[in-house]
Amino acid sequence: MAVESSRKSLVRCEITDDVAWLTLDSPPVNALSMELIDELAAAMDVARPPDVRAVVIRAMPGSKVFSAGHDVNELPVNGRDPLTYNDPLRKVVRQIESHPSPVIAMVEGSVWGGACELVLSCDIVVASTDSTFALTPSRLGVPYNMSGMLNILKVADMHLIKEMLFTARPIGAPRLGVNGVVNVVVPSGELADAVASLTGAIVSTSPLVNRILKEELRVLSNAHPLTPEAHERIQALRREAYDSDDYQEGIRAFKEKRPPVFRGS
Repeated sequence: MAVESSRKSLVRCEITDDVAWLTLDSPPVNALSMELIDELAAAMDVARPPDVRAVVIRAMPGSKVFSAGHDVNELPVNGRDPLTYNDPLRKVVRQIESHPSPVIAMVEGSVWGGACELVLSCDIVVASTDSTFALTPSRLGVPYNMSGMLNILKVADMHLIKEMLFTARPIGAPRLGVNGVVNVVVPSGELADAVASLTGAIVSTSPLVNRILKEELRVLSNAHPLTPEAHERIQALRREAYDSDDYQEGIRAFKEKRPPVFRGS
């Protein structure tokens, strides 16, 4: 089964044996453009029960980059916050979290920026041994919003998150596997079999119970109180960052393919 389009699809959707395989196909880096995310969201709408009991999100086999994260060319340069509630990435992350079936991220290649949140928002993560994950807001000058930070905080140790955020350096899948961030780490040649084993086990269990369990876990993991004052203070800090010279420098440096020179202003 495929999502029909008059042009080349950026996301392929195939449903086989109760499993939907959603393949990112926007070479060379599968940047999370609005177009790609809209197609991913549409594919997830197709991939629902009763025909689907598990969903797999992956890149094309052999990809060196699973996804490079946000399409930097779509980030605003006028100081406007791009990571609002209605940002396409925010929408698809919520869609993954609320999807009635378990969603598996099948990761081959490197994962950058916002793509890390997309992957870690999936219910299960299976990665090849040579995969790497990098959280890069401080390298680009783009502060994440709190819902994005919470999604990362739910799956990783605080010290590991701080290292990844403050250094923006890639972390290998084997280390993330030891820390419980990635469920299964196998050589790339065994990746398909590992995912097939998981989806086979999921398909054999009760889809109704899995839907309830997933929703319970979603609600409980989001049960973090936050005062209005704290929210407003953080939003003020984020606005300050988007109004800064450093934000403009981060965007320029990325487009010019050079290291950014941040001055803290």
